[in-house]
Amino acid sequence: MSMAFNHLRNLNRIHRILHHRFQPLLNATTRFFIDAAASSMPQPQPKQQPSAPSSSLKHNELAKFAAIADTWWDSEGPFKPLHVMNPTRLAFIRSALCRHFKKDPYSAKPLEGLKIVDVGCGGGILSEPLARLGATVTGVDAVEKNIKIAQLHAGLDPATSSIEFCCTTAEKLVEEGRTFDAVMALEVIEHVADPAEFCKSLSALTVPDGATVISTINRSMRAYTTAIVAAEYILRWLPRGTHQWSSFLTPEELVLILQRAGINVEEMAGFVYNPVTGGWSLSDDISVNFIAFGTK
Repeated sequence: MSMAFNHLRNLNRIHRILHHRFQPLLNATTRFFIDAAASSMPQPQPKQQPSAPSSSLKHNELAKFAAIADTWWDSEGPFKPLHVMNPTRLAFIRSALCRHFKKDPYSAKPLEGLKIVDVGCGGGILSEPLARLGATVTGVDAVEKNIKIAQLHAGLDPATSSIEFCCTTAEKLVEEGRTFDAVMALEVIEHVADPAEFCKSLSALTVPDGATVISTINRSMRAYTTAIVAAEYILRWLPRGTHQWSSFLTPEELVLILQRAGINVEEMAGFVYNPVTGGWSLSDDISVNFIAFGTK
């Protein structure tokens, strides 16, 4: 009898010791599961404020181009590739627009009567020749320094002084209800945050039966080796970091994005660089640089 009593007393003592040592751990574990359950329950959400209109801007891209804005018209500077490519880009645009709008491509001002917006115009190196071809041109860029450079340079020539340069975005032009016969976005889409939304804005800016022209770089391994490794790191044509390969679009992706935005691509061409002549020419090879013409 006494042995049973002693055994029971020992058990009670052990229980008190265990309770004293492990009760804090038990309490903490209990609180953990209570808190976890509470966090998984739907929580009341604060009232959402009306969101600002979406923007395709990448602020790091704006800063990148603002840093070299002073060199837009330096034909041997960071924008040398665009200066060298510009005549070839212009030849494609001139031909496509004249064919679509039934203009005479051999006249002195074949684009006369057309309202054109140059989205992401930079220093105006495309806006100016478009104006000289007779178009009424609006150039827009989100970098204020670019616009100031463009205004100063265009003002030096009476043939280009009438260009309307604005520090704004395609989205804001849409909000203002602006529309154009033709919308240009050359070497821009690879620098925006949302290509699909950007193309929707371009479509909204284009009048029915109007034209949209986009040029960019293909997301191919050949483009990576030439447009990034060679152009930025070996030949030093462009500042390092100008392009991000993951931001490039394939021609198929661009066609699909434009179709969803209401623009049908009717013509596409590639740009090929000749290292012997140092010039660019139009080609069926769209593996690196390419340009697309679409209609709404």
